[in-house]
Amino acid sequence: ISAPAKGEGVPTTVLSVNQKEIKKSKAKVVNNASCTTNCVAPITAIINEAFGVEKALMTTIHAYTSTQNIVDGPSKDLRRARAAGINMIPTSTGAAIATTEAIPDLKGKFDGLSVRVPLPVVSLSDITFVLKKDVTVEEIHEAIKKAVKSPRFDGIVDYTQEELVSSDFIGDPHSAIVDFGLTRVIGGNLVKIVAWYDNEWGYAHRLAELALYL
Repeated sequence: ISAPAKGEGVPTTVLSVNQKEIKKSKAKVVNNASCTTNCVAPITAIINEAFGVEKALMTTIHAYTSTQNIVDGPSKDLRRARAAGINMIPTSTGAAIATTEAIPDLKGKFDGLSVRVPLPVVSLSDITFVLKKDVTVEEIHEAIKKAVKSPRFDGIVDYTQEELVSSDFIGDPHSAIVDFGLTRVIGGNLVKIVAWYDNEWGYAHRLAELALYL
């Protein structure tokens, strides 16, 4: 399923995070989570395994999608009811919960929201972690660089040190491109990581790769 599944019995699968467990389960139907989960979960896995995550919050600044209205109209979500092309629209996201399904250690410790913006493609995840140990910006970047070089995250996570904007990432096949210029650390263990993703093209690659893997 090319979206998070509702209810029990359809496990959430994020490549580089928990695909081995899903294959062992022999489930007949799996879901590939969402484009945002495929951005957030690998980064969270890298940081959790390197430093330990106490708790986290995320916001996705997300391009509008076909589930929104072109003009103001009826919807059970009164914000999503508004015209997608001329508004910033705060709304919910299932990405944080889906991330905890892929990383069970973080259940009850991770939440988030979405802001839909008037862009046709490319989104951005802003993740704030409280870590179990003190770190520096340099240590965060080294952990990400190490992960990017590993076979596990190859083609899924990348980073940039250039000062880029959303249109620069159109057609990028990675699920997450960490923007090193936006990393922040306060008080040792409060960390902000920002990652770009082409929410259409990157997700399409993961979906095809998951089908091949299974």
